[in-house]
Formats: sequence, structure tokens, C-alpha cells
Amino acid sequence: MIIDGTQTVIDTATLQVDDPIIKLSRNNSGSDVDSGIMINRDGIGNNAAIYWNEGDDVFRVVTTTSDGSGTSITDTAFARLQVATPTNGQDAVTKDYADTLVSGGAFSIGFTGDDSTTVSVTTGNTVDIAGGTNINTTAAEPDTITINLNNNLTNIHSITNSSTNADLILSANSSGSVVIDDVMTFNANRSGDPTATSVTKMWAQTPGGGGTGIYFNNTSVNSGAAGEMISKSKATALAIALG
Repeated sequence: MIIDGTQTVIDTATLQVDDPIIKLSRNNSGSDVDSGIMINRDGIGNNAAIYWNEGDDVFRVVTTTSDGSGTSITDTAFARLQVATPTNGQDAVTKDYADTLVSGGAFSIGFTGDDSTTVSVTTGNTVDIAGGTNINTTAAEPDTITINLNNNLTNIHSITNSSTNADLILSANSSGSVVIDDVMTFNANRSGDPTATSVTKMWAQTPGGGGTGIYFNNTSVNSGAAGEMISKSKATALAIALG
């Protein structure tokens, strides 16, 4: 039976259809037309609909203010859909099923430290990000871990800059100074004088007439030529020689 027209109303208490497949939007020519089943809830709340959303290419179960007279459905809220416990990989998952998986430890993720040790964190466990020497950590919502290096550095035996020819800079805040309260060692492995523009540089190399092997230069001093610091004995001998 083919019924043509803009609207057909079947006003019966019980409708039975022998055809096992009902085709909706028969004359759709490829336009953006939503299609599905709408349930009238007049006086109770917004209508309910199970439909194909053509714009997003998904099935939706929603409540809607649409009345079925147009070609699109306006969602007001998603509606709950109850299904059986899934048994196939493509089945919809129920809340109970998901909760059981989570509480049963089905979730697992691995973490590896610098020592290459891997630990597995399963459902219900908490990852403890512990600070080491001079490092502390704090946690805050939402989902934030802050790692602070805000203590004095102790037991640090080497600080190295791995970038080729890059400076390693120690800076004090405001009017503070970089203080060295113990022996500072200069390795006598410098070859040639470094360039010192508007700064003073010190380095060690083979001792010369000054007897110390500690050299310095600055473009503002002696036209930037390198000079050697004089040892006490050399200075004393020079003073005597100059009378």
C-alpha cells in the first residue's frame, strides 16, 4: 500500500504491521534530515525520541521540544537507555558492568622510574609521586601534581651544561651574591684566552710570571689583554726589587 501526501494519521488503539522492516525518510534525496521514532508525552514533559542524527552520524535517545512536524529534532537532554549486560565486544556497556570492571581491578597502567623499575597501578590504588633529596611534591585539584625544587642543594657533586659552548650561569636574587665558602678549584686545562666583553673572566692555565696560573681578562682592563694574578711571594720579591 502506498499512501502519498504530507500527513497520514492512523487513529487506532493497536497497530500491527506484517512488514519486518519499516523504512523511514523514503523520499530523502541526501539532505540533512533527522529520522526516527518520536513518543508524544503531552502534559508530562518534553517528547521522547530515538532517532538518527544526520548531522553527527549517530543514533540518539533524547527528550526533545520538537513535535515531529519538521525534518530535524532538537535535543533538550539525553535520555537513559537500559540494556542487558554485554556479552559481545560490540555490545553497549551498562553502568553496572563498567563499575564491576573498575572495582575489580580491570584497569592497569605502568610507571617506570629513572632506575628502569616498572610498577603497575591498578584500579583502587593511588600513585605516590615522592620527592627525593631537595625535591618535594604537592597535589591539588583538579588533577595537578607540582614538583618543587625549593630547598638548598646538598650532596650535589656535579653540575654540567650539556649544550655545546653554552654558559652555565649561577644567579643570585636581587642584591644577593653568589658565595663560595670553601675551596674553588680551577683545572689548568685552558688553551688560549677567552673573550670577555663587558665582564671579567677568570681561568687557570700554566703559571707564568705571576706564579699563580690564575688569569683574568676584561675588555675594560688593559684593552682586554689577559693578566695573571701575582702570588704573595712574587709580589714581595717584586716590591723588594723595586725598592
